[in-house]
Amino acid sequence: MPASATKPLRVAVLADSDTRWKWGALTANRVAPTGPGHPGDPADAGLRLDGYLLRGRATPTARQLGEVGARADSLREVTAAEFLRAMREEPYDLLVLALVGGGVQAMLHGLRRVWEDRPRRPVVVTGYVGVVYEKLADGLLLRHGADLVLANSRQDADRFRAVYEGVGADASSVTEVALPFLGGAPHAGAHEPRTVVFAAQPSVPESRRDRAYLLDRLVRHARRHPGREVLLKLRSKPGEHTTHLEELPYQKLAQRLDLPSNLRLVYGHMGEVLDRTDLLVTVSSTAALESLHRRIPTAVLTDLGVREALGNHHFIGSGCLASWDQLDAGHRPVPDAEWVARQGVAAEGDSYARAFDAARARIAELLGRPGGLPPLTPYYTPVTAPGYLPGVLARHHLGPDGTPLPGAPTADREPGPVRQIVRRAARGAYRHGVQRVAPVIRRMGEL
Repeated sequence: MPASATKPLRVAVLADSDTRWKWGALTANRVAPTGPGHPGDPADAGLRLDGYLLRGRATPTARQLGEVGARADSLREVTAAEFLRAMREEPYDLLVLALVGGGVQAMLHGLRRVWEDRPRRPVVVTGYVGVVYEKLADGLLLRHGADLVLANSRQDADRFRAVYEGVGADASSVTEVALPFLGGAPHAGAHEPRTVVFAAQPSVPESRRDRAYLLDRLVRHARRHPGREVLLKLRSKPGEHTTHLEELPYQKLAQRLDLPSNLRLVYGHMGEVLDRTDLLVTVSSTAALESLHRRIPTAVLTDLGVREALGNHHFIGSGCLASWDQLDAGHRPVPDAEWVARQGVAAEGDSYARAFDAARARIAELLGRPGGLPPLTPYYTPVTAPGYLPGVLARHHLGPDGTPLPGAPTADREPGPVRQIVRRAARGAYRHGVQRVAPVIRRMGEL
């Protein structure tokens, strides 16, 4: 039931990377109906949030968690089997699945199994961290089955419903919200940029040549404008992983260059970096939407083309597309107001805060449903996708019926010193394979 003065709403968030943890935790605070006076207020005492980090390639480090800034009452790392067991034993009201599509699908089937004998179950919510520019149908159908599938904009909500209705799936779960981490003070509107920020992405662009080109252009911009502070905003340190793999970190490319004194590599919370940004430059990062929300001049680069592989095609019609040559010459993109409005950013007045009202109302309605909620019903089943679903579930050590397979990774206690050393060594070997061996093999295959 919804939170009251005596019974706080219990919320769980399962995430598989630093950015998804940020999205999941902040989304939970935005959509949780935690009280009649201030629903969804993160400071509301009527909400208890427990975080679960799915063990894997991109499990965030302590540094990454601290940088994200999203807080929880408890936080622990789990395997899929451990998480499902916790969901069977703990009486949560709301569950946010902040995972890649295959992870969401696996958890939906696993949760259907562990909750089959329970009279009541939590409301299950999922969605996307940011811009959806690839694998639209694949990602959406893997998320189908949650009670709410959140769309971060009006444009996404329309696309999501069209996909579900087009395959004959129930589209009533699609609920329009906004990105939960927008905010901050509007840009003061300085005529001449004092601080220029390039928001780097782990996997876009992918090739060494393209990444070296972008770094070179950033260096040239800094030298051309010695009075400006030029920042290369990085997502992770070498050895850390985020939502996407980064095979060629800009840090390593920069080690070979003589960087000008006004160019610095920075980490930290994107919101804090945007507090001092006068021009945000990126290829296709979600940071562009954060910047536009604050009315900071924002440029989406066209130097490498406007291509689906880069994700900058999403910004067609935005008015933000520009090249480094144009920026060097003083061009400042002016965003198209209608395009921006369809993305759920730069909202006037309190309309951004109200963007989560529909989700809160829907969750409150489901929590108060007499007799509890029906079983989860994903679109993919052994009948509709017999050649696809078993593989998706097996990657998370689940059988076709959602039951953990024999030998599935689990732990009944905290790992001892030896197990911790082995786990760290295994992770290191995996990351070495991803960052060093795999790219070499791919390059050899191109010969």
